[in-house]
Order: sequence, then structure tokens, then C-alpha cells
Amino acid sequence: MDESAEDGSADRRVLLERSATARRPARAITRRALERIRSRIHPADLLIAFAYLALAATVLSAQWRDTDSGYLIKSGQDQTMWEWFFAVTAHSVANLESPLGTNLQNFPAGVNMMANTAMFGVGVPFTPVTLLFGPTVTFVLALTLGLATTAYAWYWLFARELVSSRAAAAIGGLFCGFAPAMISHANAHPNFVALALLPIIAGLLIRMAKAGLPAHKWFSECVPATERHGLLVRRLRTSAPARAGAVAAAAPRNRIRDAVALALLVAAQIALGEEPLLIFALAFGLFGVVYHLREPRQGVRVLRALAPTVAAAAGLTLLLTAVPLWWQFFGPQSYRSIDHGPMGNDLKTLVQFPSESLGGAWAPGQNVAINETEQNAYFGWPLLLVLIATVALLWRDRVVRAAAAVIAVFGVLSLGSVATLGKRPTGVQLPWALAEQIPLLNSVLETRLTMAAVPAIAAVFALASDRAVASWKQSAVDWKPLAWFAALTFALLPLTPTVLPVTERAPAPRFFTDGAVRQYVDDGSVVVIPPPRPPDARALRWQADTDFAFPLADGYFVGPTGVEKKGSYGPEARQTAMLLVKAQDTGAVPPIGAEARAAALADLRFWQADVLVLPTAKNSDVLTSTVTQLLGFAPTRVEDVWIWDVRALV
Repeated sequence: MDESAEDGSADRRVLLERSATARRPARAITRRALERIRSRIHPADLLIAFAYLALAATVLSAQWRDTDSGYLIKSGQDQTMWEWFFAVTAHSVANLESPLGTNLQNFPAGVNMMANTAMFGVGVPFTPVTLLFGPTVTFVLALTLGLATTAYAWYWLFARELVSSRAAAAIGGLFCGFAPAMISHANAHPNFVALALLPIIAGLLIRMAKAGLPAHKWFSECVPATERHGLLVRRLRTSAPARAGAVAAAAPRNRIRDAVALALLVAAQIALGEEPLLIFALAFGLFGVVYHLREPRQGVRVLRALAPTVAAAAGLTLLLTAVPLWWQFFGPQSYRSIDHGPMGNDLKTLVQFPSESLGGAWAPGQNVAINETEQNAYFGWPLLLVLIATVALLWRDRVVRAAAAVIAVFGVLSLGSVATLGKRPTGVQLPWALAEQIPLLNSVLETRLTMAAVPAIAAVFALASDRAVASWKQSAVDWKPLAWFAALTFALLPLTPTVLPVTERAPAPRFFTDGAVRQYVDDGSVVVIPPPRPPDARALRWQADTDFAFPLADGYFVGPTGVEKKGSYGPEARQTAMLLVKAQDTGAVPPIGAEARAAALADLRFWQADVLVLPTAKNSDVLTSTVTQLLGFAPTRVEDVWIWDVRALV
């Protein structure tokens, strides 16, 4: 017994010693990883990140204070639409259903969620937030984090690849995250606010290009002596001897790693927003072409270095996104293009101040934006003056020339097919008339192309600020840096964003929130009078409040219309829906005869309607009389709505 016990103790000691020996390398690896992370995170980085987050929260503070009934007043019906997207995505995930399509809206045809801006990159991972706190919290959280992370991602890129001064990089990131276009879209469009992956993609491509060339060639050819500035130069000078052999050619292992990383980033951005990705790709491509224009051989070498990895990444991206992209372009309720009409920037938008800014409060201009969520230019005349002067002074810098090309080209394209001034066409034909004939581009709202200019402007200002900081370090009495920062303040101060205004949202009818609606729905739909549409989509919120207990006829979405399957906002107009909207708008009961009654019966059968619901609304008495004449029987009052139970009728 004693010998056995001693043997057992000895075995345990051996096992413990082996376990401790095995854990030492793991601890060492973990310790080195943590030290590496700590060495790369500067206290200033954390301070800048906190400042961006605080500013974003301030801009959206009114909505944060009231997530129950607050509503961003300038969003139109877009906030309702986005909240519905997040709510129905969470509902699909919670019920183990595919979120790619749903018939809970536009019943029975349904909605192709991939062909809409459903933003699965937010809706799916934020499902717990939506289920616990509601879609409004998800909506405002996406906007807040979108502003802050976009600003920080561009700061990271500028600090890593463009400038040596963190203050200069912070200025560039600040403009990227809180430019007028970003604040305007923060009223309603999280897909054009959450853009943090774009600078990360740009940083990866830049690193891949650098790795594809020998260190001495990159230093001497890609960064001429007159343009050796920023963190890139410092790194090359200090590490080029040690890295010369390592970066002579990208190792196959590194190419695979880069291809996988790029594919994952692009796939993630597709899940956040495809239109921003398309605009970014075009702008980044133009930037690269102009950057290498004076030395085309160097550009060809960079292209050769990038091509294999980018091609592999494209293939991986298609594999990752094959199913959702097929569903988007070929699945049920897909469409070929969106016919949105003229959506170019008015020339006045370039020099005016945005409405939600200090400049807009001091000197409001003519309302020439296509709507209040699309103030994509509105740079203000002080910024344009400072920008033009800065570009002229730094013209010898290749980055500045490439950025200026992006600003000019996308600024002109954003004006649309015909230049307008004060909402009056000038008759001047512009290049967009040709560009809009290209597939995919013809679905882009041309006004949004101005957003490509935002990081380009930020890069110019970051470079100028970096030179000013460097001059200040050399001579504290030099007046030039002080003059630059005074000019920069003159340009940016009027664009300082103000708190986005919020209004009180009317509560949902008790008929929906109390669950009474469930008694009147079997397998068909609820038809709200008049049916929900882009100008009035409140019924989508009422449906979400019931945890999607019923499908809705019509709604607010983008879907196909006609034999050509052109995209349209809202469903194809049916005769009964148009008649009800007309009755509400005019306040008069339209003439109703046998034809209108037959059309109403056909429409109810198309919608597979179970019940018609009339909540308190404008001209309710007119709508009540209209529906009663169409159906031939009076409604029933249930809680706070009038209903027509049509299950026996259809």
C-alpha cells in the first residue's frame, strides 16, 4: 500500500512538472503578444478614440435620451425602414430562418432583403441587442459607432502610412468621420456612416503593394526625395536594412494570408453596404493611377505585385458571398436597376453650409439638397478656399495631386447629367450622362459620389498639418504653422456638427400592442388604411411591436416593377391603394362604382387580406366612408381602431 502510494505520488509529480513545462511556452507567447499589443497602442490613440466616440454620442444625444419614442425628425420614413430591417433580421435569426428574404412586408410577394440595404453586418451580430432593447437602440448604436469607428479607422491609416504627427492624423480622421455628408447620413442611413472597413482595406492594399517591392526600390522610387514625409519614411529609414531581404518578394504564405484577409474584409463590407464599397473602389483606383502617373513603370510593378493576391481575394470573396449575391441579383423580388431620376448635387451645395452645423445655424442657404439626409457636399466656401490654396502650395506632393484628382473627378460626377444652380438646370451637359449608362453605376445616387472626396480632402489637410507640426518643432517662433492652423480653423469651424434634432413618435395603436390583432388574422395579411408606403411607413413599426404576429400588405422597400424589373421604392401601385391615398390627401370621398368595387375585391384577393385596419389618421372619416362604400358593409370598432374583417369576403 505504501509503495503504491509513493509510486502514485511520483507519477503525479511528473505529470505536474510536465504540465508546468508545457504551460511555460504558452505563457511566454501570451506575454509577448500582450507586450506587442501594448507597444502598438499609444495613450494618445486611446484618447483620440474616446474623443471621437464622445463627439458621435453628442451628435446623437437627443436620440439616445429617448430611445422609446424619440425619432430623428429629418430621417423622413427611413428610420422606420431601418428599424424594421434590424427587427426582422433579429426575428429571422431568433427563429432560425433565412434573413435573405421575407414576406412579412409586401405580402404575399415579399421583400428581397439582400436587394435592400438590410445591413446584415449589423443586423445579425446585433440580434441580441435588438431582441433585448429594441430596434431603435440598434439603429442609434450603429450610427454612433459608425461615426466614431470611421473617424478612428482613417486616423489609424493616416498615422500609419501618411503622416508622423498623431495630431495631424487625428485632424484627418475627424474630418472623415464627421464631414457634412457623414452627419447628414447619420439622420437615417447607417450604411453610409459605418465605413470603418474601407480605410482598413486601403491600408491592407498599401501594405501589399509595399511588400511586393524591394525596400530600397520602394524608398527611392515610391517616395522621391522631395516627398519623404510621415511615418512611412521613418519606418523605412530605421528598418530598411533589416527588411531588405525579407520584403524582396512576398512569400506565398503571406500572399495567402493577405488574400484571405482582403476577402474577409470585402465580404464584411458587402454585408454593411455595397454602394459605399463601389464608390471607394473607384476612388481608390483613381488615386492609385494618378499617384503613379509620373512613374508608370513603378505603377506596373505595384500592379504586378498586387494582381495575384487581389485576384485570389476576389475569388474567395465570391465564394463567401455567392449565395447572398445570387439571391440579390437573381432571387425572388430581385431587380435589375433603380430608376431614381436626376439626383445630382446642385452647384450651390459645394459652397453652402450643412443644415446641422454651426455654419448652417449662422448662415443658412437655399435648400437645394435632394433631401435632408443627402447633404453630401456642403463643404462651405471657407473650406474650398483653404483647400484650393493648400493643394496649390503642396502640388509637388504626389499624394496631394492624386487626392486633388479624386476631389475634382468625383465632385464633377456628383453634379449629375446636367448642372443645376439653385435648382434651375443650366443646360450644361456633364460626364455623368455617360457614366450612368454603366450597369451598377446607374443605380448609384450620383450625389453620393461626393463622399469619395471626403478622405481625399482629409489627406490633404493631414499632410499640411503634419508639415506645420514639423516646422513648429524646428522653430517655435515660426509664424507659418500658426497661420496654417488658423486657416484650418476658419475652414472647419463652420462645419462643426450640431445635435441632430428629434421629435416625439406617436405610440402604436393599442389594437396592435395589446395583441388584439391576432384574433383577426389567420393565414392572410393585415391591410392598414391606407397601406404603408414610402411617405408613411409607420405600420412597419406597429408590426414589429407585435413581434411580427402578422404580415403586412405593401410597405416601404425596394422591389421590382414591370416586365423590365426596374427597382422602385415601394410596391407596384394597385388601384385600391391609390384610391385610398387620394381620399386621404384630398379629404373627399372619390366616386365609387362597380368598377372600383371589383378592383377592391381583386386587390384584397391579391393581398390575401384577412382584415383592414384604420387607425386614427388624417381624414379618418373620409377613409371610413370610402372603405365602407368599397366593401358594402360598415366597420367594427375594436379598441382604438376601425376594422373590416374580410376573411369571409375573399
